[in-house]
Amino acid sequence: MAIPHLQQPSFLLASLKTDCVNKPFVQRCHDLEIVIEDFPAKELHSIFPWLVESVFGSLDGIIIGWNLRCLQARSNPTEYSAALDFLDPSGPMMKLVYKLQAEEYRYDFPVSYLPGPVKASIQERVLPECSLYHNKVQFPPSGGLGLNLVLNPFEYYMFYFAISLIAQRNSPTTHHISTSNSAYFILVDTYLKWFLPTEGSVLPPPSSNPGGTIPSPTPRSPAVPFTSYGMHHSSLLKRHIAHQPSVNADPASQEIWRSETMLQVFVEMWLHHYSLEMYQKLQSPHVKESFKPTEEHVLVIRLLVKHLHTFTNSLKPEPVSPSAHSHTASPLEEFKRVVIPRFVQQKLYVFLQHCFGHWPLDASFRAVLEMWLSYLQPWRYAPEKPIQCAEPQPRSVSEKWAPFIQENLLMYTKLFVGFLNRAIRTDLVSPKNALMVFRVAKVFAQPNLAEMIQKGEQLFLEPELVIPHRQHRIFMTPSLGGSFLSLRPPTITDASFKVKSHVYSLEGQDFQYKQMFGTEIRNLVLRLAQLIGQAQQTAKSMSDNSAETMASQSFLSWFRFGPSEINGSYTGNDLDEIGQDSIKKTDEYLEKALEYLCQIFRLNEAQLSQLMMNCGAAQDKNGKKQLPDCIRSKDGLILTPLGRYQIINGLRRFDVEYHGDPELQPIRSYESATLVRLLFQLSTVINQRFADQMERHCSRDDFIGSFCRYHLTNPSLVEKAKHSPLVKQKPRHIQQPRISLRFLASYRTLLSLFMIYFIASWFCIGPVACTFIILLGYFTYAVIMTFFTERRKTHQH
Repeated sequence: MAIPHLQQPSFLLASLKTDCVNKPFVQRCHDLEIVIEDFPAKELHSIFPWLVESVFGSLDGIIIGWNLRCLQARSNPTEYSAALDFLDPSGPMMKLVYKLQAEEYRYDFPVSYLPGPVKASIQERVLPECSLYHNKVQFPPSGGLGLNLVLNPFEYYMFYFAISLIAQRNSPTTHHISTSNSAYFILVDTYLKWFLPTEGSVLPPPSSNPGGTIPSPTPRSPAVPFTSYGMHHSSLLKRHIAHQPSVNADPASQEIWRSETMLQVFVEMWLHHYSLEMYQKLQSPHVKESFKPTEEHVLVIRLLVKHLHTFTNSLKPEPVSPSAHSHTASPLEEFKRVVIPRFVQQKLYVFLQHCFGHWPLDASFRAVLEMWLSYLQPWRYAPEKPIQCAEPQPRSVSEKWAPFIQENLLMYTKLFVGFLNRAIRTDLVSPKNALMVFRVAKVFAQPNLAEMIQKGEQLFLEPELVIPHRQHRIFMTPSLGGSFLSLRPPTITDASFKVKSHVYSLEGQDFQYKQMFGTEIRNLVLRLAQLIGQAQQTAKSMSDNSAETMASQSFLSWFRFGPSEINGSYTGNDLDEIGQDSIKKTDEYLEKALEYLCQIFRLNEAQLSQLMMNCGAAQDKNGKKQLPDCIRSKDGLILTPLGRYQIINGLRRFDVEYHGDPELQPIRSYESATLVRLLFQLSTVINQRFADQMERHCSRDDFIGSFCRYHLTNPSLVEKAKHSPLVKQKPRHIQQPRISLRFLASYRTLLSLFMIYFIASWFCIGPVACTFIILLGYFTYAVIMTFFTERRKTHQH
């Protein structure tokens, strides 16, 4: 891009905006790279906000930008590679960020687009606990439109990058987009690996001055006085603000300030959408938090959780001498030690609590479930590898993970109870729901895990000794603001105190803890086991019915010219559409889940047998499914609460059948609407004109009368009639003989006739001769069926 250096920034911006419209994407990226290399920071300063918005989209979601969430290598390989190269941590965009960072430029970010709790606290002049917002809030002058955060270039870039996942969530996307293959997902993974490395240290940013370094942001005096956030001690907060280290003078902060800033931005933008105070106290129940996370959002959080576990587990073993540790540990190693409890734990817990309570009861919950299970299993991301055996056995959870389990006790116990409450309200016959129950049971059944959770509960339930109140309040704020280097809590060795502090910091001092292995939760597990048994019986019944249906539908039924079966009962379930293989898979998932639950809660065979006997078996003596639990009254059958529960969970159902006039049924999808109407009018004319003759012939006692009754009446309606679950009355049958031609409107019948005529043409049989043969064949079939019908009636009488 040939642009003279003497041009004013306004001309540079106008030229770039013109290129954005006229030039292809790859050429634009190349030109931008040249501009970033050639132009000084003073001119690049004016184009930086426009460039960030053109890449990540506008905060209001109107401008989509590069739409990184939908950009994939499979569909757009050239643009995909160009975008990743341009936004790489060592690419042109980051060079621009560091170039502006060296000159200490600042950019405004509207507070109105921050997550709800943060926005509300800042608007009320309450300082959020996260140091990301300290000394950055700028109030507008008189007549201004709103509050702004004054951010340095790196913060401004990361804010836009993180919030684009939220701001662009309503943009149009195609269903075939895979989140894990999108450019945005890959960039998140790249940034995490670059700024939170598991090996070595964070690479220093490139410097425009030889031998110089890019300075980190220096502390700024607050523009407006703030009160403390929530219940945190104000003196601690003031201590943090007053002693925030000067980054230029502190090499330790210089090394990791970008890592800490990026992580804080990710956590704030992706997790801090629900207020801990509202969750704990429900002080404002009328306030509805409108934010609803998506599957894509949850998948990105899971990527963050997995990398943080890998990052933390790469911590080097502590030296034997404590004094040696204090002198040799690098800032990055110290960061690894506190990154999860200080930055992630509290906000992730509240986020998961909200998802468990508000996410729809469908298969999309699998994304939340896997994110939760990833957090619960840090040992999966440890550097040691499991021993390969001929027969893979479940890997025992090492005792070294006991502190993590104890300090995250509610993540295991209370969220497990939340999952139980969801599981007993879902249709466990569905293979996707059965898989989720299996996944949770399998994770918690890992050897030694249940014992360590139980040990954590025992530590929490130990009677409190003399614990200083001031020290307790300090430990209750693990995410207290500021760089973790500026304020580190005192080392506490009491395991019981750590567990209590964890629980009370997340739930409050008046929290009533329910033991995961207590009687109440055990009864909940027994209820789930009972529902699993019922779901297994339902799946087996559906499998048997499906096999019988498939066996009864032979190829010859395509050539049947009798009335189509449009009066059958509904037997809908997702298993009917998936097939026998998925039914078997569902049964396997449920069987293994039941086995794992027995291992976790030590259920014996006698208890399970008693459950299966008392579960209200869904099979009657003929092996058929019973009706839902009902009470017979003068008005018919009335559902009981148990019957409603059985219907909601798909355990039982009514055989819903049409009881009215078959000729007046709604037009089916396998019928021609035009033919149905025309044939109905034709049948009506014939029936009205020849009603007396048909009545007279059907009343005869000889073979002709039987033959007419077989064709002009429908005795099967009497046999199939069922009582309505609401009104106790029998359906009215059509007693008057009549002709029904509706079967000729069925596409199946028309296709069968076409095939017969087509095959007959191969044997040089014309349409007239073929029609005669068809009529003759059907007449023979009707005579035989009339004979057997009359014979069966004789035996019945």
